[in-house]
Amino acid sequence: MAVLIVLLLGALTLAVWFVQQRFSYWKRRGIPHDAPTIPFGNTKELMKTVQISEIFKRTYFKYKNKTDGPFVGFYMYFKHIALVTDIDFAKTVLIRDFDKFHDRGIFHNERDDPLTNNLVNIEGLKWKTLRQKLTPTFTSGKMKNMFPTILNVGDDLIRVFGEKASASKDSLEITDLLARFTADVIGTCAFGLECHSLSDPKAEFVTMGTSAITERRYGKSMDLILFGAPKLAAKLRMKQSPQKVEDFYMKIIKDTVDFRVKNNVKRNDFMDMLIEMKLKYENGDKQNGLSFNEIAAQAFIFFLAGFETSSTTMGFALYELALNQDIQDKLRTEIDSVLKKHNGKLDYDSMKEMSYLEKVIDETMRKRPVVGHLIRVATENYEHSNPKYNIEKGTGVIVPTWGIHHDPEFYPEPEKFIPERFDEDQVQQRPACTFLPFGEGPRNCIGLRFGRMQVFVGMALLIHNFKFEVHPTKTVVPMEYRADDILMSSKGGIHLKVSRVVRQ
Repeated sequence: MAVLIVLLLGALTLAVWFVQQRFSYWKRRGIPHDAPTIPFGNTKELMKTVQISEIFKRTYFKYKNKTDGPFVGFYMYFKHIALVTDIDFAKTVLIRDFDKFHDRGIFHNERDDPLTNNLVNIEGLKWKTLRQKLTPTFTSGKMKNMFPTILNVGDDLIRVFGEKASASKDSLEITDLLARFTADVIGTCAFGLECHSLSDPKAEFVTMGTSAITERRYGKSMDLILFGAPKLAAKLRMKQSPQKVEDFYMKIIKDTVDFRVKNNVKRNDFMDMLIEMKLKYENGDKQNGLSFNEIAAQAFIFFLAGFETSSTTMGFALYELALNQDIQDKLRTEIDSVLKKHNGKLDYDSMKEMSYLEKVIDETMRKRPVVGHLIRVATENYEHSNPKYNIEKGTGVIVPTWGIHHDPEFYPEPEKFIPERFDEDQVQQRPACTFLPFGEGPRNCIGLRFGRMQVFVGMALLIHNFKFEVHPTKTVVPMEYRADDILMSSKGGIHLKVSRVVRQ
């Protein structure tokens, strides 16, 4: 019994020492930081009342220009993080010294959770090799080939919006409809499936996509390990994907691949390109090919990234246009003019003539970036001119996108919606890395062309056909954000008055 007590006391002492060491890291270094709370660090409000990017934004503004270095300390559970407060250092992390910060340090477990083995999550040489293999999938030529497919789904979007607007004499919740639009687009382009999400609100493709983003396999209690110690979580053979999500997507991808290969089906979409790589892999060309699990993971992340981010951006844009009728009218005039010039048809080339629409979309992503922060991890020691601000290998780094996008140094009156901020002369005056909706540098969003394209199509068709207005009681102003979503999204949806545009 005495020996057991001694062992327990020893283990307890070791645990206390470990926790104390973890949560005194920045204090020992003399780096400014908020006092952490055990075991949450500086994220006690996370997933309860405050969205995670809001916490990073507040920290950015609290310490910006008040320290002698380019970052401040932050704790996310047991993980110590350098939170960037200097825009030039953001460029260092994302571009200039990318070779020292090329990983994200987030959970992935190829063996037990194959869908996490995707381009967003994986690291090092494996990421670099996969990125090189997939880059040709997203050329402008490939986007042009997929444009008619997106336009067909866009026609369904206008039909369903029209039906809903006619049936509703009060207000319309638009985020669900927009999510079903992007689910149909991605379902068609990444999986080659007619998902019919717009016609069927309960379509499995949408419900499973939502589950993949919002549900946790083990509940929130295990975030401490999955987010705070991702490598340990993988060693413990933990999984992030809910089993129903994994089963659903693995089956869909397998069935799609088998059908296309067996029947020699070609659709000029993402899945065609992934299947080509799978066939190379099976024929012995592993250098240029991908295994089935690898193409499944990429198809899954294509869907997840394009489904949520694009629909949310469109919802944010329509919300801002409802609040700013003069901007909405100006945008509609441009869209109508371009369509008239092209005989009423939207095509890939005419889309490029809608310069004001591009500025509206950019200003939406500036004011309300769906991905409100960027995550990196030091893959080797980084030496700063001030040794106090050296960064040790394994330290996490956060670039607070939302904070930077609302910094009046770069964007005067940041709470105002001003598309003209993206006039060419204004863009040229701002430093690099002040606009980060798709990230920056070698690890920026590989699908940004596709994401922008589907947002362009959806927005052009919607503004051409409908007028969006604030509802006096149901539109929440100012917007509130969900606290339980790592991406920025509106709490309770977006309710607007929607009516058909009447032309003489």
